[in-house]
Amino acid sequence: MATKEGRLNGKVALVTGGCSGFGAAIAKVFANEGAKVLIGDLNIDSAEAVINACPSGSVLVQQMNVTQRADWDAALQRTLKEFGQIDILINNAGTSYKNKPTLDVTEAEYARCFDVNCLGIFHSVSAVFPVFVKQKAGICINMSSCGASRPRQGLVWYNASKGAVSNATKGLALEFGPHQIRVNSICPLLCGTGLFESFTGVPDTPENRQKFLGNVPLGRLTEVEDVANAALFLASDEGKFLTGVNLDVDGVEQFRQ
Repeated sequence: MATKEGRLNGKVALVTGGCSGFGAAIAKVFANEGAKVLIGDLNIDSAEAVINACPSGSVLVQQMNVTQRADWDAALQRTLKEFGQIDILINNAGTSYKNKPTLDVTEAEYARCFDVNCLGIFHSVSAVFPVFVKQKAGICINMSSCGASRPRQGLVWYNASKGAVSNATKGLALEFGPHQIRVNSICPLLCGTGLFESFTGVPDTPENRQKFLGNVPLGRLTEVEDVANAALFLASDEGKFLTGVNLDVDGVEQFRQ
């Protein structure tokens, strides 16, 4: 349970894609470190599990499509109405397609990647940053990927969308730094067994997993807590002089063809 000594005590965060995966872990860690959290997610079926893992009254959930500006406006207004402020923006919602030859990727799959991964952040900046500018304070953390700097074959357009996220992170940090707004991104390695085949393009067998992990000196995949703890550090006063950083949370994985 959070105490008054929580590292985010008195802060309010808006977390997209917060009902599962990295977003759920971030919401739980933030709430248990004293923050109030509004989760925006397209699929809210798992919302109750997240709420139950947090202090009473610390988390609200709202259905939200990050590609729609109206949904951003609604989420922001509810955050301000219920919690009175917004201090932290977590752009976690993202999507991909199954690893496959690039010539087989459809225009719809390409568009969905860039709409969710990039247009969603565009809308977040347009909606939330004016509040940050007015209050001369704000923290934005974008979810990028290690594929932004080390692209994997078969995921060319997903990697490109995350490359745009990492690039925009640095540009936003430069432009809004004078307003005391910090903008960073987290670049995780693959997380979880369910996505192994989708992201690597090979079956999730012990042999293929070991071959993949052979490129990771720490010898494992990313865990959701790894990303949540990195977000906590970047959002807390411990990270107050960090901006424009694309933080790899990947066990120093080096992809080899």
